[in-house]
Amino acid sequence: MPSHHPARDRRTRHRMLTAAVLTAAVLAAASILLTACAAQPSAGPIGGDSVDTSTGRSAATTGATATPGGTEAPDVSTTPAQAGTALALLATLPVKGRAPQTGYDRVGDFGEAWMDIDRNHCDTRDDVLARDLVDIVKDGSCKVTSGVLHDPYTGKTIHFVRGVRTSVAVQIDHLVALSDAWQTGAQQLTKQQRETLANDPIELLAVDGPTNEAKGDGDAATWLPPNRGFWCTYAARQVSVKAAYRLWVTPAEHDALNRILNGCPAQPAVSSTLAPTVGLG
Repeated sequence: MPSHHPARDRRTRHRMLTAAVLTAAVLAAASILLTACAAQPSAGPIGGDSVDTSTGRSAATTGATATPGGTEAPDVSTTPAQAGTALALLATLPVKGRAPQTGYDRVGDFGEAWMDIDRNHCDTRDDVLARDLVDIVKDGSCKVTSGVLHDPYTGKTIHFVRGVRTSVAVQIDHLVALSDAWQTGAQQLTKQQRETLANDPIELLAVDGPTNEAKGDGDAATWLPPNRGFWCTYAARQVSVKAAYRLWVTPAEHDALNRILNGCPAQPAVSSTLAPTVGLG
């Protein structure tokens, strides 16, 4: 018969009991870990896109931009532009860097101010004053001697009186500054085409004199009228001029015009009646 060793039997039972306790503890810990993982929401897509946990959609997949507070703003840049709008016309303009201003000569390149480009026997300045002012008084059939301008750039009412010291209160602005036109494609036009551009009614606007001087040669990326309510019309006219005379826009200019016109996507473009007469438009 085998001999019995009580002390060794006790050690064996102790080791077995200890192993059973450790196994139970490991199993319990694993169960807790699995339960915790299952309770957490799934991680967002790679790249950090925000996720709407109620739908599981990320901003990237819905074409929306995540905004503070968890809301989503529509991506207006993907909205198709309607035919005939300035926004649609903007999409047709080439986007390029500005060419050098080398050789620019306001009179030599664009003609004297002001010409009778439409041959109606009135110069362009008087044509624009007669169009944009109200309550006008003329000396003869053309010369505007007084009138009232509801200035689109500032919203002010200006009483215009023609004179050496008073005429500057109302100036005729080239919406696309002529030096800007020169640097964005007008160098490639003929002299006749540039003269037509400088006198085209869609390019011209009677405005507050000091504000026009503050604009200088700025494009939409560097200057906009103080009157924000006029921005859509202003942007549409600039786009229309550039399209009619086959000019381009700079990247910064394009972005500025695009931001404005996305706020008024139905703003219509304007057609030139003069550009086709010189082989453009």
